[in-house]
Amino acid sequence: MDILDNDIPFITRDISWLSFNYRVLQEAKDPSVPLFERIKFLAIYSSNLDEFFRVRMANHRNLIRIGKKTKRELHISPKQTVRAIQKIVDSQQEEFGQIFAQQIIPELRKHKIYIKRRLDLNEEEREFVEDYFRDHMLPFVQPVLLVKDRIRPFLNNAQLYLSILLKPKGEPDAQQEYALVKIPSDHLPRFIQLPSPAGEYHLIILDDIVRHSVSWMFPGYDIQDTFSVKLTRDAELYIDDEFSGDLIAKIKHSLAKRHVGPASRFVYDAEMPNEFLDFLKDVFELENYDTLKEGRYHNNFDFFQFPDFGMKNLKNPELPPLPYLPLEKAKNYFGAIEARDHLTHVPYQSYESVVRFFEEAAADPNVTHIKIVQYRVARKSRIMQALMRAVEAGKQVSVFIEVKARFDEEANLRWGEKLEKAGVTVHYSFPGVKVHSKLALVRRLEGAEAKLYTYLSTGNFHEDTAKVYADFGLFTADTRIANEVARVFSYLETVKLPEQKFEHLLVGQFNLRQDLEKKIDYEISQAKAGKEAWMILKMNSLQDARMIAKLYEASQAGVKVQMIIRGICCLVPGKKGWSENIHAVSIVDRFLEHARVFVFHHGGEDQMYLSSADWMVRNLSYRVETAFPIYDENIKVEIMETLQLQLADNVKARVLDEGLNNQYYQSGNDLAIRSQVETYYSVKRQSEERGKILSA
Repeated sequence: MDILDNDIPFITRDISWLSFNYRVLQEAKDPSVPLFERIKFLAIYSSNLDEFFRVRMANHRNLIRIGKKTKRELHISPKQTVRAIQKIVDSQQEEFGQIFAQQIIPELRKHKIYIKRRLDLNEEEREFVEDYFRDHMLPFVQPVLLVKDRIRPFLNNAQLYLSILLKPKGEPDAQQEYALVKIPSDHLPRFIQLPSPAGEYHLIILDDIVRHSVSWMFPGYDIQDTFSVKLTRDAELYIDDEFSGDLIAKIKHSLAKRHVGPASRFVYDAEMPNEFLDFLKDVFELENYDTLKEGRYHNNFDFFQFPDFGMKNLKNPELPPLPYLPLEKAKNYFGAIEARDHLTHVPYQSYESVVRFFEEAAADPNVTHIKIVQYRVARKSRIMQALMRAVEAGKQVSVFIEVKARFDEEANLRWGEKLEKAGVTVHYSFPGVKVHSKLALVRRLEGAEAKLYTYLSTGNFHEDTAKVYADFGLFTADTRIANEVARVFSYLETVKLPEQKFEHLLVGQFNLRQDLEKKIDYEISQAKAGKEAWMILKMNSLQDARMIAKLYEASQAGVKVQMIIRGICCLVPGKKGWSENIHAVSIVDRFLEHARVFVFHHGGEDQMYLSSADWMVRNLSYRVETAFPIYDENIKVEIMETLQLQLADNVKARVLDEGLNNQYYQSGNDLAIRSQVETYYSVKRQSEERGKILSA
């Protein structure tokens, strides 16, 4: 098969992503999900969509603006893509509104939680709203009359506004005029509790307080109607040339422009009259493809702020992180790692073992060097604090900071400056390449010899996301791995190509893509020889056409391929003549599946890799990623048990197919298997057994 064949079955990346986001919306409409969790999934759906429009749709709109000749040469039709996306989003947004109005609101009422419109307010509530507006909101609303070609206020990115139809009082024949008022959700809570009878909870949305108060802001006018609007701006950092000059200075300069970038989406109330919409499009210089109708309220990611009134029964039962006792209770921390490899699985297990890795290294007088790759990091990071203490203790600390981590650029720059002030040696982004590996290295003197200890992970060094993202982390002193991790750091620090090849790690820019293809080819050769051949692949996204073609080739040869893919899947599983031997599911549940795991039968050797890399063009071709082998047989068994639970999940797993139907997987098993919950209790049993051993 020609791996560059354009005729292979391929689902458009953005269409597949929208299908993933619909799986998030499915959780919001699932009555078995606790009520406040359903509201949270509405927030996640909206937050995801907002980022999609800031990044992906912005890109499509930029493509629309290029010349027809260039489009023909690139074989693209951005307008067609935008129309297809808008059609799907319109449908999903309509369902979003139905879920909220027909399911969520009635369920809230059952629990005596009422969201009140301004016209439903009683006298006491109206008085409260008026006082609240005067006392808290008045400085932020910024009312302004819109006058075409004369007054055009700047719309802040993702900021809520109320657009207003009005007429001068006492002039029935006067033309309609238009105005704009800011809804200050960036300064105040979106949901305000009203005076409520005992045992009840009355809320009003901030938008409706502004609606109620509009007449005060325009005393000489009669208010005809009001409609919410929001403008989302392009979030891309446009850097003309990363390969010359000061890249960090260019990034800083580009960041300053992000919040004033071109429009990527103008959202408006579906009830808005066409003539009003046309006026706003004219005033703000918007095209038809920039506009998207939604319901009465926007910025629904503010549902993250929805008050819970202490009703724990309407939330998921707590699954508190379990301690990883062999490291958390180890009297000799590095001795425990030297004795054997250790695997942690967050958020089922506590992140404390990872934090302790750095805190122990900072305090240990025998540790001489600490190295780490920072992609995303918590705002209040104990890890970063430990690194700064390590410098104070006389250790050499080196941090590689990837500044081009989208939406974390400013935070990473701030951390870089803070670390440099503390004496840490900081290395920054490469031009043209992102460093996405999750690696840490500690050098420790033990007698006359130096010993290397490493931590490799599928997730970032982030104490906050470790409570929600499901990731694996490996602690090892295995010289085969540790020496190659040291080689990666040497490359990041010196930009000199390693003289030795990587034999154990698969590293982006060196051998990652090539070795993955070789492993698939080996399974193909085994299948063609009539031998057992299979793969289990778990990742966030599968989009790379070469890898997809290779997987089709494997399926056609008889290789059994099982995939667990949370997000984008451009491959079409189960397609006759192409992928009958490929089965793929996506799991969306209370934790975000983030680990990447690649398992190859390899003639019975069961080669297993954990990785930071998805199978996307950007990961395999334009990033420094790392896939690391699991050599410890007990750890292999542990990971395989988790994978088998996920493949058997018949509660939260959806089948990925050509029709993007997102049907829940039916395993034929009468026993309900919810893999995340089952994994938690499996880990808990292991933890209890380890506790008994340690206390014996």
